[in-house]
Parts: sequence; C-alpha cells; structure tokens
Amino acid sequence: ITAGVIVGVVALPLSIAFAIASGVPPQAGLYTAIIAGAVVAMLGGSRVQIAGPTGAFVVIIYGIVQQHGVAGLAVATIMAGVILVALGLARLGGAIKFIPHPVVTGFTSGIALIIFTGQLRDMLGLQVTRMPAAFLAQVGVLAEMVTTSNRWAPGVGVLAVLTVVYWPRVSTRIPSPFVALIWTTAAVHLLDIPVETIGSRFGTIDSSFPAFHIPAISLERARALVAPAFAIAMLGGIESLLSAVVADGMTGGRHRSNMELVGQGVANIVTPMFGGIPATGAIARTATNIRSGGRTPVSALVHSATLLAITLFFGQWVALIPMATLAGILIVVAYH
Repeated sequence: ITAGVIVGVVALPLSIAFAIASGVPPQAGLYTAIIAGAVVAMLGGSRVQIAGPTGAFVVIIYGIVQQHGVAGLAVATIMAGVILVALGLARLGGAIKFIPHPVVTGFTSGIALIIFTGQLRDMLGLQVTRMPAAFLAQVGVLAEMVTTSNRWAPGVGVLAVLTVVYWPRVSTRIPSPFVALIWTTAAVHLLDIPVETIGSRFGTIDSSFPAFHIPAISLERARALVAPAFAIAMLGGIESLLSAVVADGMTGGRHRSNMELVGQGVANIVTPMFGGIPATGAIARTATNIRSGGRTPVSALVHSATLLAITLFFGQWVALIPMATLAGILIVVAYH
C-alpha cells in the first residue's frame, strides 16, 4: 500500500506532463494512469508493472491528434488494444528477445531527444501558439521564436530541475517530482510570478471522473487509422515487455509475456472510452514501485486509487501548476 501511494504521487506530475506534451488536455493523462494502471494490475503478466502514459508515445500521439483529432486518437488506441490482445493470444510475447539491443537503445535515445526538444517552449516561456509535430520543424520554430522568451519561466524551470535532481539527497521518502511540483507552484502564486500555468492555457480543470463513451468508429476512419494503430500497438507492446524484463531483474521474478500483452491490450481498449490516451508499462514508475517495496498487484491498484482521489478532491488545484515546472520535470526524464 505504501509503495502504491508513493508511485501514485510520482505518477501525478508525469501523467499530466506527458498528456500536455502529447497535445491533449492534462486530465487525459490522469484518466489514463488511473484506468490503465488498474486494468494492467488485474490482467497483466507482471506482478509489479505500473502502466500509464509514457514519453515513448508523445510523438505518435501528437501526430495523430494533429491529423485526426482527439476522436481519431481514441479510435486508433482501441484498434491498437485489439491488436495487442491478438498478439498475446497468438503467443507472440516472446518475440521481444529478437529485438537487437542497439535498436532499443537508439529508439530510446530518439524519444529522449524528442521529449527534451518539445519542452523547450515551456521551459523558456516562448510565445508559440502551435508547435508542429515533426522534430526538425519544431527546432526551426524554437529558433525563430527564441527572442519571445519570458524571463521568469527559465528560472522556474531550472528550480524544478534542481529540485528533482537534488531532493533525493535530502529525503527519498517523498518523491522529488512531487516536491518540485508543490513548491514551485506555491512560489509562483505567492510571489505572483508572471508565468503560464495549466489553467491559463487549458482553462478550468474538470475534477470529476469522465463518463463512459464509445467513440464513433466508421470503416473509412478505421482504414485511415490502421498505420497509427499498429504504431501504438508495437510501441506499447515493446515498452511493456521491456519494463517487465527490467522488473524481473530487480525482483528475481518472472513475468508472463503473452498475458502482459493481453492486459495491455484490454487497458488500451477500455481507457479511451473514459477519455484516456495510449498506455503501456512505465519503466521508471515500475522501478519506483519495486524500490518502494511493491511485490504484488495491490501496489498498482493503490497507485490508481491514489490518483483517483487526487483527481476528484484536488483536481481544481492542477490548474495552478506552472508549465515551466512540468517542462523541467520532463527534461530530467529525457536525460535519464
């Protein structure tokens, strides 16, 4: 239970930040972590896996939203979930061992570069209304708009980075991203520092749980989304199995790869029906769970319950979080 609460607190800023970086509302990240975390805990093949939104999906989700909208993303995610279930039932979970290590390393490094570049807009407080999806186009926009920087935003972002990096030297019981979130948010509002916040960009944050909704799926839309759906499925399957392998190394356990794919697939079928985005096993959160003492699916369920309680009772406070703080937290994620 303690591990679940700790991971829930860690997942709070990351879920919000990954959602915003993906071009969707911040609460979508919370819904994803809550629902996918619970579903994978009950159906997945690893006893300690923590599922939710991850940085690996950022560039794919952003591109789908730009081209097909949020409704298109929901359909693509459901299709990806069906693909993952089919892969699991076909017993293809063991195929992960055939992926060369340099491919995984290069892929992960590419994700890190994309996340880092995507956060420079908020880290520097640039007056950019719309960021393009392509990496080189983003670099061009950032270079062109660098003179529009808000001089306060880099200071808030750097404070967040320093807190995340050095707070563990003070205490490891309270997660450093959560500490950075709390104290920079408090400083911005107590000192009336003029930086952009989640509320100023997205408006009021809904603190209620979303209603069940099945998106409209037409044959024409499904055809257009086949390639994005396969991309989500392959990426989600690979990352979840890699995370499960890392977890096995830390616990001495052994996951069931085919059941893990089925669990991840069901999570991605259900999550979009509650306003969520693609989810997979999150390596950093899974490792945090294990280091905090989590050894059974109970910790993942408590992680979801913790995020649900925060969303329902403190959701309106999410709007106060500075965008530069989330950028600083994700820059550290990109570095690691």
